[in-house]
Amino acid sequence: MTRFLLLFFAFVSFSISAQQLKSPSEFLGYELGTEFTRHHEVVDYYEYLAKEASDRVKLTVYGQTNERRPLLLAYVSSAANITNLENIRQEHLKDTQGTGNTSKAIVWLSYNVHGNESVSTEASMQTIYELLTNKSSYLENAVVIMDPCINPDGRDRYSNWYNQYKNSPYEVDPNSKEHHEGWWNGRSNHYMFDLNRDWAWLTQVESQHRIKVYNKWLPHIHVDFHEQGVDNPYFFAPAAEPYHEVVTDFQRDFQVTLGKNHAKYFDANGWFYFTKEMFDLFYPSYGDTYPTYNGAIGMTYEQGGSGRGGLGVITGIGDTLTLKDRIAHHFTTGLSTIEVSAKNAGKLNAEFKKFYQNKNFKYKSYVLNGDEDKIDALKNLLSKHKIEFSNADKGSFKGFNYSTGTNGSITGSKNSLVVSTNQTKGTLVKVLFEPNAKLSDSLTYDITAWSLPYAYGLDGIASTSIVPNGSEEVNTQIPSSQSINANTYAHITDWNSMKDARFLAELLKEGVRVRKTDHPFSLQGKSFARGSLIITKSDNQNKAGFIEILKKTSDKFKKDITPSSTGFVDSGKDFGSSYVQMITKPKIAVLSGKPTSTYRFGEIWHFFEQQLHYPLTVLDNEYFNKVDLKDYHVLILPSGRYGDFFNEKQLKKLQDWVKTGGKIIAMGGAINAIDGEKGFSIKKKEVAKDSTDVKPKPHKNTQRERIKNAITGAIFKTKVDNTHPLAYGYGSNYFTLKLGSSSYEYLKSGNAVYLENNTKPISGFAGSDAQKNISNSLVFGAERYGKGQVIYMIDNPLFRGFWENGKLFFANALFMVD
Repeated sequence: MTRFLLLFFAFVSFSISAQQLKSPSEFLGYELGTEFTRHHEVVDYYEYLAKEASDRVKLTVYGQTNERRPLLLAYVSSAANITNLENIRQEHLKDTQGTGNTSKAIVWLSYNVHGNESVSTEASMQTIYELLTNKSSYLENAVVIMDPCINPDGRDRYSNWYNQYKNSPYEVDPNSKEHHEGWWNGRSNHYMFDLNRDWAWLTQVESQHRIKVYNKWLPHIHVDFHEQGVDNPYFFAPAAEPYHEVVTDFQRDFQVTLGKNHAKYFDANGWFYFTKEMFDLFYPSYGDTYPTYNGAIGMTYEQGGSGRGGLGVITGIGDTLTLKDRIAHHFTTGLSTIEVSAKNAGKLNAEFKKFYQNKNFKYKSYVLNGDEDKIDALKNLLSKHKIEFSNADKGSFKGFNYSTGTNGSITGSKNSLVVSTNQTKGTLVKVLFEPNAKLSDSLTYDITAWSLPYAYGLDGIASTSIVPNGSEEVNTQIPSSQSINANTYAHITDWNSMKDARFLAELLKEGVRVRKTDHPFSLQGKSFARGSLIITKSDNQNKAGFIEILKKTSDKFKKDITPSSTGFVDSGKDFGSSYVQMITKPKIAVLSGKPTSTYRFGEIWHFFEQQLHYPLTVLDNEYFNKVDLKDYHVLILPSGRYGDFFNEKQLKKLQDWVKTGGKIIAMGGAINAIDGEKGFSIKKKEVAKDSTDVKPKPHKNTQRERIKNAITGAIFKTKVDNTHPLAYGYGSNYFTLKLGSSSYEYLKSGNAVYLENNTKPISGFAGSDAQKNISNSLVFGAERYGKGQVIYMIDNPLFRGFWENGKLFFANALFMVD
């Protein structure tokens, strides 16, 4: 048989196979864009394609959501490439070491990170079908990795809600119920986290599963498909300023190349679009920036619609935007991206290889000291990102000192952590560790500071020299449970980190009675700080299996336990003192629903269930007034827009409950609902306006004038009164991530963390007027009110779950403040 006939029959065979594949509409039984497809139906379609086109589609399940929905990846390419897929991957990864030899473009398309931005999953089904039929030529030079839904829990929440409330046929009037989701909307995941802001912090299971596979591929191109407001036209690359300084010229230029190709198709259809506005490349935890800092061309594509779009809606200019329109736009940019990438596969490979070579960053190494638990927490994050680290040798290391904000030095030890930019993930190291990221434009889309030494509460220096790896030391420490004995008078352990808080929470759940010391003391040659935990035989003499529980729990959390044969201390307060109090096993409630922020509520919910592992009762706003608060020790009010949620009668109810021993933890915007004008004594800080600045400002400068009053996620150095129970386990300073310019006056007493006059941020952007506004203001404080307490958290220590060093403040509010 001639070579021509072989090629002919191969072509005919492919054509028959392509014709036999069902389109999404044929498979689902309804025209794509006339219904929202539930996740299990999407999974069914991808499984169908993987079976019917198994030579060109490889489908994998890379994880499971909190609500047990599967997370999928479909690898789509030519039959030859799919057969050689693992070889292509390994050869591609060699490019990070400068030795690879592959000619294929690796394109990763991520759909529906925000659940109610629901069009992109629909578009993904049309896109994969088109790749397997009419656009199969694109697959010769490209391996396409498709994640049809990053956030299945959120998407099904939206789809089910919409299918429940929509008119039949759907109603395009934007006032109709189907265009107005309730408080618990579909944008976020199960715990109400924004997965598009979690790529670097990896607090959520979806992110943790995804990053394992992402690091196995490190694609050339990554697209994150989104939606925005109904009235906005389509956005695609190039991105807006600010670009982080590590973004290469090629990454910038190739965004333009892609954008021009998209524009060609949009122009032909008369579709509106915009570029170079709003969506920047700076904050490192997005689905465009994180891939960019790992060598990809990372991009966000934004279609108008989102949760307000439904199946169709009338826009502000009187046009009707349908789900079919939205699918067409995402479908077009997706295919255009693959087309351009396949044509430029050689260039993408060459430039990807260059990205990982010849790094010449100012800071070559970061040396970090601090509590071992905090060091371990950071190591855990770095390991997930495949970032290398080592111990330091003993000695002095010079560089930029994070604590002082000036050049200085620190002394290394066997526990010091060294992270160098001289490694494969060096660019990501620079971005995550740099003291103060260079900001080319103060008008940004998100926070402007995130440096990990501040976030994890570690002392450190950024060195302009490579710090060599230290020698490995074998840990010969005796397991803590061996020091636990039934005849011991008391067992003592420290209080410095979230690991300690989890240890305490576990003991309280098991019914073990634990005391805390409100004064430092020394015993048997060891010193113990305020907040140290004391577990006595006498307190637990009626607890069955007490010693076994203590051993098991100390082993679980690798806690160092000090036994004591006496309650008579060498200095400080004896164990029978009134300054050594029993820790209450608190029953804790949190307000949910309107008026709270879904994100802020979700952070608290996630903290209890996935970080602290302690029970939490959720009280919804719809029946909150009927709840008897006497059943609870602690009530948490998440930040939000409370307005007049608490009327005079309800405020009186709260005050009476606190007076009898209750504890309120009011966070952010919730403080406005109970402040000095409405209930408790905290007062908003008022700053006099500058009456001399009355000159009219040009309209074009409006945004620039507004940001004088803004703080876009900047880090400030605060003072800490660590004699206060709210600050147990902290030093004399704390670096807080401030997200706005709201400020409150100092309390008469109980100012645990506060700002003084010098309010210049140590990292990130804060407007000049905002800096004046927050001077001499409270950050965290507690007010004694009758027999109870009101704790104020102006800044959010649980923000996005990544500010590790703030979490102990929240644990202190729960367990230490009484």
